[in-house]
Amino acid sequence: MDGAQDTVDDDLLDDAAAETDDSGELLTADLPESLAGQRLDKVLAPLFPDLSRARLQALIGEGRLSLDGQPVTDAARKARAGTYVLRVPPPAPAEPEPQALPLSILYEDEHLIVVDKAAGMAVHPAPGTPDGTLVNALLHHCGDSLSGVGGVARPGIVHRLDKDTSGVMVAAKSDVAHQGLSKLFAAHDIDRLYVALVRGAPSPLAGTIETQLGRSTSDRKKMAVLKSGGRLAITHYKVEATFGPPERPLAARVACRLETGRTHQIRVHMASKGSPCLADPVYGASQPAQPVRERIAAAGLARQALHAAVLGFVHPVTGETLRFETPPPADMATLEASLATL
Repeated sequence: MDGAQDTVDDDLLDDAAAETDDSGELLTADLPESLAGQRLDKVLAPLFPDLSRARLQALIGEGRLSLDGQPVTDAARKARAGTYVLRVPPPAPAEPEPQALPLSILYEDEHLIVVDKAAGMAVHPAPGTPDGTLVNALLHHCGDSLSGVGGVARPGIVHRLDKDTSGVMVAAKSDVAHQGLSKLFAAHDIDRLYVALVRGAPSPLAGTIETQLGRSTSDRKKMAVLKSGGRLAITHYKVEATFGPPERPLAARVACRLETGRTHQIRVHMASKGSPCLADPVYGASQPAQPVRERIAAAGLARQALHAAVLGFVHPVTGETLRFETPPPADMATLEASLATL
């Protein structure tokens, strides 16, 4: 993390924030041959007069524009004649509403709260996930005591986990705690250990992955290792167990310790080693071996096999050293036990 911005996009952005949804208003425009060949966003802007050009560019980048049924994601490309359909998402509510949702609380005082976030729960509202998030649950549980530094939509949020990544998270209840935690994350002074079940096993079995990470140039919904640009991403990993033939494992349990916390960092880094997280719908480019697939189905794992197992830090107000550890939930635990029989 290289600055204050990391306190916003630290620790694996919610999938819901990156994915498009099927709700919202459909706008249609027919582009004639006379306008073909010009820059796409420039010629479409007058056809969608209620949208600014910047907003139009953002929607195109999110994959919300299609031409004759085919997605178009590059606003700078040359326009082709045809029927363009733009899906404009409904506006997010100005303020998340408190909701009485289950919370697994590991620690709480007047300044902060530590929870074991369940897989399937987004951290904060986003297009496609207007409610049912950790923020909604915290607003109900903490009431007005939740820190306002994160803004109206993300009160108390200092770092994030993917919607379908489970594990330990801390949120700030006071502004002084929020500012203190943000400084700890920015200085890499946080102990963060994740457990991943991956396809095959990365080689070597232990090491450090250091790359530039940024938005994929071919798919704006994905992150990728970049040759230039992006942001520095560092993951220290160690294979703790392998499953299947020792000479060619079919799967492995990997401990990943984050030095930085970029969007989808562990998922991209493991995939870059040829060992994506099992059941990862975005970065699992090819299927694992049949015996592994069968065990994934039997375990009911319907999300990436990634769990934030450890979070340790010095309390920003009291100075107390805190460390929290939770085991992987039932879907990952069941799968790991089954993999051990390979």
